[in-house]
Amino acid sequence: MGATGATGNALLHSLLALGAPVRALTRTPHRPIPGVTDAHRPTLEVRYADAADPDSLRTAFEGASRLFLAMANGPAQVELETRVIDIAAQTGIGHVVKISAPAAEPDSPVAVSRGHHAVEEHLRTLGMSHTVLRPYAFMQNIMRLAPAVAEGVILGAMGEAPCNYVDCRDIGDVAAAVLTRPDMAGGVHVLTGSEAVSHPELALRLSILTGHRIRYVDLAPDELRDHLVQRAQMPLWLADHVTEIQQLAVARPECTTGDVARILGRPPRTLDAFLHEHRDRFRRWAAGSGAIRVNHDHDAGNGA
Repeated sequence: MGATGATGNALLHSLLALGAPVRALTRTPHRPIPGVTDAHRPTLEVRYADAADPDSLRTAFEGASRLFLAMANGPAQVELETRVIDIAAQTGIGHVVKISAPAAEPDSPVAVSRGHHAVEEHLRTLGMSHTVLRPYAFMQNIMRLAPAVAEGVILGAMGEAPCNYVDCRDIGDVAAAVLTRPDMAGGVHVLTGSEAVSHPELALRLSILTGHRIRYVDLAPDELRDHLVQRAQMPLWLADHVTEIQQLAVARPECTTGDVARILGRPPRTLDAFLHEHRDRFRRWAAGSGAIRVNHDHDAGNGA
C-alpha cells in the first residue's frame, strides 16, 4: 500500500529491479505511477485500494502473501492502519512490513509516534508475523525547503541538535530485502543514513552547494508552529508534529544506526550525495531569490 508515496514508490522500484512479482495498490489506478513504464508490466499489477473502503481492501489483498503498509501520517492513521491489518489477517496475508516512526512509544512526546506505537501493538496483539521499519527524516523531504532556500533561510526550532536523514531509496531497498528474504523477516529496524546533521550544518552545505548565503534561523517552538500554520499553510496537526519531532531531537540527541548497512550489506546513501544529485534545482531556487552570492565556501551558512 502507498505505491505512489515516497517510501512505497521507492520499494516498488526496488522490487521491480529484483524481478519480484508485485501488486501496487493505489486510490488512483488510472493515473501513471511515478517511474513505472510498460517494461515493468510483466511483474507488476496495479489495483485500486482505499484504506477507508474495506471491500476494496479485501479485493486487493486476495491472493497476496505479504503486505507493505505505508500510509501518510494523519489524525485517522491509527484507525485506518488497524483496519488494513485486520483485513490483511482475514484474507490470509502472512506477513506485514509496517513503516513506523522513531520514538514509537506509548508516552512519546510526539503524537504521531504514539499512534504508530498503537498500530505496532495491534500487530503484536493480533499475533501476526510482521516487521517494523522506523525510518528517521527522509532526505527527499529536504526538497520541500524550496521556498525557504529561495528566501535564503532555513527555519527550525532545533538549535544545534543533530538530525538523522535517510534516503527513501534505502528504505525501499531494506523493505524489499525484508519482503523477499525470509531470513530478514521480523524485528524492529531503525533506519538512518551515515550521519546526523544539524540545521546550521545543512544550511552551510546548501550555501556551499548553491554559492548563495543560506542561514539557519532558530525559532522558539511556538514561533515555528505559528509560521508553519500561517505562512506554510500547514494544518495544525502537521505543524504540531513538525514542532514536536524537532523538540524531541533537542531532548534526545539523534545518532545513526547500522541497520541499513547490516541488512543491505552496503553503506546507506549519504546526505552529500543526495544534495549533489539535486544540485541544479537547489541552485535555481537560490539564484532566483536574490540571496547574497558568496565567493568563499566558509563565509556562508552562519546561523542566527
